[in-house]
Amino acid sequence: MAIDEGATLSEAARRRGLHGLLVYTFLMVTGFAMLMPLVAVHFVNDLGMAAAAVGLALAVRQLTQQGLALIGGVLSDRYGARRMICLGVLLRAAGFASLAFADALPMLLCAMLLSALGGAMFEAPYQASIAALTDENTRPRYYAISNWISGVATTLGPLLGVALLHYDFRVVCLAAAACFAVNFLVALRLPQVRMPDRPPPLRHGLDLVRGNRAFIVLVGLMMLYWFVAVQINISFPLLAQRLTGTVDSVGVMFALSAGLTVALQYGLVRWLERRWSSAQVLVAGVVVMSLAAGAIGLVRDFAGLLICVGAFSIGALMTRPTQQTLIAGLADPRALGTFLGVSSLSLAVGGGIGNIAGGWMVDLAATKQWPWLPWAVFCVVGLASAFGLHQATRVRRERAPVVAES
Repeated sequence: MAIDEGATLSEAARRRGLHGLLVYTFLMVTGFAMLMPLVAVHFVNDLGMAAAAVGLALAVRQLTQQGLALIGGVLSDRYGARRMICLGVLLRAAGFASLAFADALPMLLCAMLLSALGGAMFEAPYQASIAALTDENTRPRYYAISNWISGVATTLGPLLGVALLHYDFRVVCLAAAACFAVNFLVALRLPQVRMPDRPPPLRHGLDLVRGNRAFIVLVGLMMLYWFVAVQINISFPLLAQRLTGTVDSVGVMFALSAGLTVALQYGLVRWLERRWSSAQVLVAGVVVMSLAAGAIGLVRDFAGLLICVGAFSIGALMTRPTQQTLIAGLADPRALGTFLGVSSLSLAVGGGIGNIAGGWMVDLAATKQWPWLPWAVFCVVGLASAFGLHQATRVRRERAPVVAES
């Protein structure tokens, strides 16, 4: 989303746009959360597909969405964020609706690819819209509210999905698709920042990214962060089930994490940011996550794991809005979509490697009788990320010009 300096939006228009984006966020996360956790359950337990095949389909969706998000960002800089968001949510709605009729692996893969393509088209423009409608003063508070709403939606989504599953899996798919169809109407009401009369070449945004060393360093360091952060979805559930022998413990673990997010996300982050900078909150959050992950190597029962999961979740809720604030602050306003698209590569690469390495190391630890191995690795990688983030943001602060008070 390239911003034309002459097309300044009124404060009322900005507020309406940000309120619309909060509604959009709630529907987006609710629709996703009500369906995705049930995909494996339906296709493995109900249709008898191999778990590895369903896992492959889920991996294809994530890698495709995050890997192609850069394209959505580049296109949003050229054609406008609102258009790309509208296109993306319609594709996601079509993908989720087609899941209702998938009964074989090829159809499942096609539905996942269509859903991923939709996400790739709307994710960077959505983030770019937030960055364009906020400034350095309002952005931290907005991200804190947005992440709190995401936490509520993440909690409600699976509950709605399970309730609708009593009727039929198709009902779940169509309800999730409906959330994104409604988001198409929400996106139509978002303010459109006027594009330049002559759209910049497609390479223009990428050239700006290459010239922004601080942004590239931050994206690289966030790959290490995501390597650790995604373990809540892979290594933690595996350990929970092994400690208890029941899948119900995984639900308890996620309920604890979601509950802490809803209860603490907005208030804790706002309280910390009155005392520390966004960079300091981010670094502290990564340290808490890393130490909590490392401590799991010392626990021998489910209660101990829940304590570590609670600490990990608190660290995670500290990092979510602050890393978004820092990334948006470093992005060049002339190519916000491209910058936010490039930033998604940190999740695509770091998260992808984290998912693969996490599962492999948990299995290796069980085979070799080294229960501490994966958790020690996660701790070291996370602390390396925190140290790098501290150094990078410290250098920026030292280089920042000093403005005399008048």
